[in-house]
Formats: sequence, C-alpha cells, structure tokens
Amino acid sequence: MARILFVTWDGGGNLPPALGIARELQKRGHSVRFLGHALQRSQIAPAGFPFEPYRTARPWQSTTEHRGANGLFASLSVFTDPGPGRDLLDSLDREPADLIVIDCLLLGVLQAAQKAHLPRVVLVHTFYEFVERAMRSGPAQVLARLHGQDPLALWKASDLVLVATDKHLDPAGPRRLHPSIHHIGAVHHPMPATLTPVPYREPRVLVSLSTTNLPGQHRALQSILDALNGITAHTVVTTGPSIIPDTLTSGPNTETHGFLPHDTVLPRATLVIGHGGHDTTLRGLAHDVPLVVMPMHPLADHRMIGRALETQGAAQCLHPADGPDRIRAAVDALLNDGPHRAAAANLGKRIRAHNGATRAADLIETLPPLPTHTDTAPTKTKEPSRR
Repeated sequence: MARILFVTWDGGGNLPPALGIARELQKRGHSVRFLGHALQRSQIAPAGFPFEPYRTARPWQSTTEHRGANGLFASLSVFTDPGPGRDLLDSLDREPADLIVIDCLLLGVLQAAQKAHLPRVVLVHTFYEFVERAMRSGPAQVLARLHGQDPLALWKASDLVLVATDKHLDPAGPRRLHPSIHHIGAVHHPMPATLTPVPYREPRVLVSLSTTNLPGQHRALQSILDALNGITAHTVVTTGPSIIPDTLTSGPNTETHGFLPHDTVLPRATLVIGHGGHDTTLRGLAHDVPLVVMPMHPLADHRMIGRALETQGAAQCLHPADGPDRIRAAVDALLNDGPHRAAAANLGKRIRAHNGATRAADLIETLPPLPTHTDTAPTKTKEPSRR
C-alpha cells in the first residue's frame, strides 16, 4: 500500500478534515504521517499518526494574537513561506512518500512539490469560492506574486484538488471547474446512530468561536455571554486555547470550558453560536442545529459561510461588534420553533449523506497505481505521467 504524507499548518479548522481523510486512508491499509507546525503535535499524535514539525518554517502559533498590518503580514507569510517547502523535501529525503496531500493555502509547499515533480493532492478545507477569490485578488495574491507563486496554477497542476465541503452550499458549486477539482462533501465527525429531532431536545446553546486568536474575539465572546444571561436554555461555552475561561463573566445556567469535544454537546444542542468557521459550522448542521454566526475576521471565510447559511434559512449572520441586545434577539428567534429548524435539518440530512473522507480516499485510490512499500518511491526529477 501507499506511503502518504500530509502537510498542514496551525490554522484550527483546517486540520480536522485532513485527520478524517488520513484515518480513512489508514483504515484502508495505507501508511500516513504528518508534517506541520510544532503546536499541532498535541492534536495529530493522539490521533495515531507520526508527526514531524517544521524545522525551517517561519515561527507561527495560532494562539498568538496578530494585530494590524504586521499581524496580517505574519499570517499571510505562513502561506507563501518557502521554509515548509524545504522542510517537505528534507522530510522526504529522510523518509520517502508515494503521495503528498497539501493544504491548499501552503503555496510555498505546493511550489516546492511542483518543482520537484512530486505526486500531490491539494486539500481545500472550506468553500472553493472563498479560496479562489482570496488568491485572485487582495493581499494574499500580492504576497504570493512577490514569491513567484501562482496559487490557481499550483492547484490545477496537482493530481487532484479535493474540496471538503457541501457542493450546494459553496457558491462555486454550480460553476464548471477545472477537471482536477472535486467537491467531496464535508468530512464527518463521530455521530450518534440516531438523532433526536431538534424540537424534541431540551433548549441548549453551544457557544464556540475560533481556536485561533483573532482580534476582538474576547470582547465578542463576553457580549454573547451577556446576551445569554437569563435565557431559558442551558449554555455550554468552549473558549479554545486562546481565551482563559476565568476571564469571562457568565450567568448561572452556563458552563465554560477551555476545551470540550463538541461531539458530546451537539447531539443535544438546539442552537450553535459561532464565528463561521467551516468545520464547526458544518458540524452543527450535521446535527440539524441552526446557527447564529458572528464572523470574526474580514479576510477569513467566516462571512461567506454565514451568508450562505443565512440564504438557506438556517442561520442569522451578525456583525462581530454587535452588542448583547442584537445577539439576544437573534438567539430568541432561533431558539423557538420555525422554518430555520427545517432548513437546518434539510442541510444536515444532505451533509450526513456524503462523507468527504470516504470520497477523498476513493478518488486518491483511482489515481494510477501508487507503489507499495517495497517499491521504489517516486523520484524528484521525473514528472509523474498521471496528469
């Protein structure tokens, strides 16, 4: 079977789809390992995969707040940095791989893999429409150009581009895309065998903003807690590693955790309040739960995702600076029965029907036969013939 190397970065919601696909490939007998930022070891190693940290990449931690122009440059430099590309080639010298699965935003890695003629798959962990727009114009595109990187060309030159989202939610879904691009569906998290319909669940709100330290996130989270104080629903808050729970003030019917697996909360939840992160949002929908979305970063995918769900009738999209009164009005509307619950349930049914991990593994295994462990690994000097 094949030796597969996943190359990732410390971005929060980008990792779960990669882990889900890696588990499916491992279950099928393939050998899988990861290369990424050092902080990711705590998530990847417990999942049962060998992990190697970058050695020459720019320092980066998602738990550090990055403000202003310097913060924007530091964030975007993660994607264009050639260091992870050098680390990829060094890692392959130490331990060859038959296929590389690369996060779509790691342009420096994609560039190095293309120059070395490595068999590769690009993993898109959000709407394709978002990443395509971001790389066609704006600061990411400018910085990529300075590094001699053409994101769209790098993606299309790969063997496959796997888009781990619901095709009908993605604004790019109806368009005719490059033949290498495939919407595989959301990668599933553990789900109960049967779901209690939301109208029959006790009122319960899950509040979870980004695990990445985004400007204004603490203030927004406190506004949410102020809005929920006194509602007739139990509230479960997960702050992630960037916010200390003790720095927040909450009502008596609220439990606050630094970390709590969402799988233990969502089957009983009746509302999710989040930032529009792709992974958390689709996990909520997979459990038929409507959402209040407060996009936390103007350059992230949060607003596009929130608007897509709002158009479908399954969410209300607010401004990150909205105060408790505005948040409370949205919560009161979505905690009650109404068409938003049917809309969320319809989306949930569709998401559950298509497991992105299974589809991704199927597509990877349709590539021309990958060598087994006893075969010679592909060289870095010959372009593979499977284009």
